[in-house]
Amino acid sequence: MRIPLEDNFTDIIGKAQRGLEISDSQLAHNSGASEEAIRALHDGKFDRATLDRIAPALHLDADALASFAQNEWLPNDSAVEGLAQFNTPFHDMAVNAYLVWDPASKEAAVFDSGADCSALLEKSKAEGLTIELILLTHAHPDHVADLARLVEATGAPVYLSELESAPNARPLVEGESFEVGGLTIEATLTSGHSPGGMTFFIRGLDQPVAIVGDSLFAGSMGGGNVSYADAVRNNCEKILILPNDTILCPGHGPLTTVAEEKQHNPFFAGSFKS
Repeated sequence: MRIPLEDNFTDIIGKAQRGLEISDSQLAHNSGASEEAIRALHDGKFDRATLDRIAPALHLDADALASFAQNEWLPNDSAVEGLAQFNTPFHDMAVNAYLVWDPASKEAAVFDSGADCSALLEKSKAEGLTIELILLTHAHPDHVADLARLVEATGAPVYLSELESAPNARPLVEGESFEVGGLTIEATLTSGHSPGGMTFFIRGLDQPVAIVGDSLFAGSMGGGNVSYADAVRNNCEKILILPNDTILCPGHGPLTTVAEEKQHNPFFAGSFKS
């Protein structure tokens, strides 16, 4: 079953407002839209005229946001040998973990544990893989909920940004890289959602892959819990500058690609229009 998008258009508007610290009354003043019309958008009532007014004030691309609001876009299915996504329920949401391996050597790395690593371990066994290391995008509870069992089952070392902490995790710094069979994995700091959010860029498969955690979602992004400005800037400068065919693997929602996000993500589409 296809994993649904993590956010709807009201989530996107809300994240932008909170990140920019703009109230409904301020947004009305800045955009010329009425507070009543803005509240209607928050309630999920799409109105293109209102959306066109508020989008520039929130630094969102109006065309991309309208397309999102009208369910006109979903990312194309992405698949490459050596990449598997696992989507597990955590309270009232679902969270992703990933298994990446070199098809030739069968050496593998795991990215986050998700809420339940059972299917991931079963896939590893079925493929005859050896899990060499566990890399954490960040330490929010949903992403490390089953970490203890994952470590016990694999015996693999755990790495996490030096700016965050998790049991038995070794510190990781930006620019550090790992070799897993014929794969190269490079860690890049994409903080903003969390203090030490990491993106892992993987070369060696038939397509480049980036495990982005909650930095970026298909058509959206994680909330700027620590710094909205840093979150937006890091997405633009460190993730969306990767090759267009790079498969992006978010912490929530479906896979996407750099090309898709540059065209369809309301937070960033305006920055990449020619």
